[in-house]
Amino acid sequence: MPNSQTPKPEIVAALRAEMRQLGLDAFILPRFDQHQGEYVAPHDMRLAFVTGFTGSAGMAIVTQEDVAIFVDGRYTVQLGNQCPVGVFSHHHLFDSPPENWLEKTAATGWKIGFDAMHIPPSWYDRFKGVCANAGATLQATAANPVDVIWDDQPPAPMAPVSPFPTQFAGVDSQQKCADLLAYLKQTEADFLLDTQPDNIAWFLNLRGGDVDFNPMPQSFVLVAATGEVVWFVAPEKVDQSVLDCLPAQVEALPISLFRETLGARVSAGQKVVLDPDFSPVAARLLLEAKGAKIIEERGVITLTKARKNATELEGMRACHIEDGVAWTEFCAWLAAAVPARAHSGNPVHEREAEEKILEFRRARPGFLGESFNTISAAAGNAAMCHYATTPDNSAAILLENTFLLDSGGQYINGTTDATRSFSFAAPRPAGYDEAYTAVFKALYTLATLRFPKGTQGHHIDAICRRPLWDLGLDYDHGTGHGVGHQLSVHEQPQRIGKPYSPVDLAAGMVLSIEPGYYAANQFGIRIENLFEVVAEEDGFLSFRNLTFAPIQTDMINVDALTSQEKAWLNSYQSEIMSKIGPMLSAEAAAWLKETSTLL
Repeated sequence: MPNSQTPKPEIVAALRAEMRQLGLDAFILPRFDQHQGEYVAPHDMRLAFVTGFTGSAGMAIVTQEDVAIFVDGRYTVQLGNQCPVGVFSHHHLFDSPPENWLEKTAATGWKIGFDAMHIPPSWYDRFKGVCANAGATLQATAANPVDVIWDDQPPAPMAPVSPFPTQFAGVDSQQKCADLLAYLKQTEADFLLDTQPDNIAWFLNLRGGDVDFNPMPQSFVLVAATGEVVWFVAPEKVDQSVLDCLPAQVEALPISLFRETLGARVSAGQKVVLDPDFSPVAARLLLEAKGAKIIEERGVITLTKARKNATELEGMRACHIEDGVAWTEFCAWLAAAVPARAHSGNPVHEREAEEKILEFRRARPGFLGESFNTISAAAGNAAMCHYATTPDNSAAILLENTFLLDSGGQYINGTTDATRSFSFAAPRPAGYDEAYTAVFKALYTLATLRFPKGTQGHHIDAICRRPLWDLGLDYDHGTGHGVGHQLSVHEQPQRIGKPYSPVDLAAGMVLSIEPGYYAANQFGIRIENLFEVVAEEDGFLSFRNLTFAPIQTDMINVDALTSQEKAWLNSYQSEIMSKIGPMLSAEAAAWLKETSTLL
């Protein structure tokens, strides 16, 4: 892949030449692979190959005159750095949606290409509608034109699959199959098609490693109401021990036979459930051509997986204690190392801090790997919400810098994700303390919220933002995302944010709460904990904290806190002392005791 910060015009030129060969006036280039997920393997980083943009969310539309790139607010600064205006045009993914841009840009008679395995039905319908308005047509390509021009494209991932023990899963795959068949009977559907790797890993109690940070194999599954389950997976990933652990009704077929088998197994008039947002539209188009009836709804596996069972919740709580030890050891190390190294002329660098928290996690029992690429960002780098260091690009963390670390782990019994913001000396940048105090108040406001059943994430997002809005501040990312159980750190469908999210928050779901504030080229602030949703005795719901990482209080304007906010913070720090303190090294324990003075 070319250097992400030096786009190569010849790649765009080669793609345009291939488009002309295909008779295409435009090509829709999402970041998705065939599973429509957030994280993709190097083999599927087509957007980065063509544009140089390496963020985890975005898309482009390539024409003969323009490469229009669409990202959300998390990536505005990164996009400016990686994709210079003039070579590319920049657009906001939500304020200026790609389908609106295409409707204004496309001319009558245009043919607009897309890879039907890389676009979900909901996107297809949006683009089809605007193409009709513009007098253009959508045209699925037989092969992806990016793959045609990508001579050194990495191979497709082939990480081995392994069984996930019931002692950690809580429910065996045979029971999960039985529950799904009961759902199909209830809905009178003939088939359910699921193409989300984390859903299938959960459903069949399997784990893998096809994509960094995501312990799941890439695969598809087709479940018939008659009881048969077809699991489509590359046979190179699966050995006999995996096949032996599957329920008897599961048939494993090569993923290369997915479309052929789907067309052969489903007949005209049969009802097939598929997710309109997380399945390839190629499947829907094939089934419609067969005369099948499509039921588009969020998959039942997605919803069931999101509500963790008792064993999964027990594992999530336990792994967060181990993760809290790593976090506290890191905080103690950082507090000592940054001043000492700055005075010696050998400052700590961002990448060193990133590697240090990984070192502390590796010392914890049950740790398997990182749950995402750690964000280790000093000063203005922290204003880029998804900033990433490289071996050749790692800024020094100086005494006058503020610093942000967003990091998480995959453990045998769960997944973690937390963010902390740090300061090492006063004076801090103008406005930092005021914003930091507001971010803490925002976290507290949602962490202590009681809410009725039927509440959805967009209902409560503004409650979290209120302390920032009072100051005329805001952040352009979601307030919270779902988290899987040794699966994806960004789990569907639960989320908290401004956009409409028609999913009821329910007991057993795990979400982050992560308000922030970002001053471009100056600093970034975020405080993030994970919480499980719990049912109260009166039927209301609330959040129970999972994360135990110290919150630095130097930057908090104590006079701006209510007595309830002080009490919550004091209780939180005291709980870290009691739960984490006995497990720490002598140095970290001494640091924690010294810095946990109650407000």
